[in-house]
Amino acid sequence: MAYRQYAAASNGGVFFNANIRQEIRLHPVTATYMPDRGRPDAVANPADTLSVSVADVLAAQARLRRFLPPTPLHYAERFGTWLKLENLQRTGSYKVRGALNAMLAALERGDERPVICASAGNHAQGVAWASHRLGVQAITVMPHGAPATKIAGVQHWGATVRQHGNSYDEAYAFARELAGQNGYRFLSAFDDPDVIAGQGTLGIELAPHAPDVVIVPIGGGGLASGVALALKSQGVRIIGAQVEGVDSMARAIRGDVREIDPVPTLADGVKVKIPGFITRRLCASLLDDVVIVREAELRETLVRLALEEHLIAEGAGALALAAGRRVAGKRKCAVVSGGNIDATVLSTLLSEVRPRPPRKPRQRNAERLRNRAVPAAQRTSKAELSQIPVTAAVEETLW
Repeated sequence: MAYRQYAAASNGGVFFNANIRQEIRLHPVTATYMPDRGRPDAVANPADTLSVSVADVLAAQARLRRFLPPTPLHYAERFGTWLKLENLQRTGSYKVRGALNAMLAALERGDERPVICASAGNHAQGVAWASHRLGVQAITVMPHGAPATKIAGVQHWGATVRQHGNSYDEAYAFARELAGQNGYRFLSAFDDPDVIAGQGTLGIELAPHAPDVVIVPIGGGGLASGVALALKSQGVRIIGAQVEGVDSMARAIRGDVREIDPVPTLADGVKVKIPGFITRRLCASLLDDVVIVREAELRETLVRLALEEHLIAEGAGALALAAGRRVAGKRKCAVVSGGNIDATVLSTLLSEVRPRPPRKPRQRNAERLRNRAVPAAQRTSKAELSQIPVTAAVEETLW
């Protein structure tokens, strides 16, 4: 089925070519093939067939453009990579896209129940901000040890904060229990079609800039799934990024679905033991590769972002850029997914981590640079250039 070009941006409209519909249908499977123990939302009704498509992403963009202006692109010259600055998003993270779209879609369907979620922090802030804007009651369950800045952000927007457990998965189980007892609507941080479609609007904003490869951090897989849906039909390679020892999605794509506890990491936003059911299938179908980053690389990249690019990112926010060092591409773009980092953590990193100096830029041919800037009819030949004093030639080139 063909779709006409669709104007989907807040200021003036950016046209996204969606002539090819990219749809992934998720058919029910047995628990032995897809063991999502403790995840009742993934298999709540096995008879249902779930689907997420480019059309859903375009519908999400139509909803969100009234609330969320596009975030900027920044070229990090020392890294040779474009950066999509979701750390400048309303709540300091891309998560508000999916939360707001899911809540708007629910209101369109007439579902006005209070919303409850489990989150390490960024999804909770997105739900809190969206509930404040839409007048919906929200409860967030966050694990003990969640960054203080993220807890404060949730409370600022008036959502109720409950802390439970020492990991996202423990907070998840408790939130599901509360939802069942009180009739709340549980809103997954990543394994929800409306959330995935909302995260995919980031890809629509990138499409007019024609990247050849986009690198995306992966926790549960919502962002990677949505961006891949939005850009795969444009011929863009989508590369996922995970941290060594916190790589549940990479293992699941390879067929290893064991529940292995994540190791401690600076990237708390992607510290997920079990990836989503929907997102797992989307990532397996659409991602070109998943790069595993060492913790030391992540820490160094975060510090370099602050010192060289003057950008504050949290651990998960620097993950895609750290992975980008191993990805080839003429127009690479890494998603800086969030900037909600505790001041104490940042100050410790800045005092302890000493990044290696960046590689010096290549020496460029002065004549070639000059010829690029001067019309062909006015260019000086090599013979003429050799007669010009060195100082004058250098000054002319610099001018």
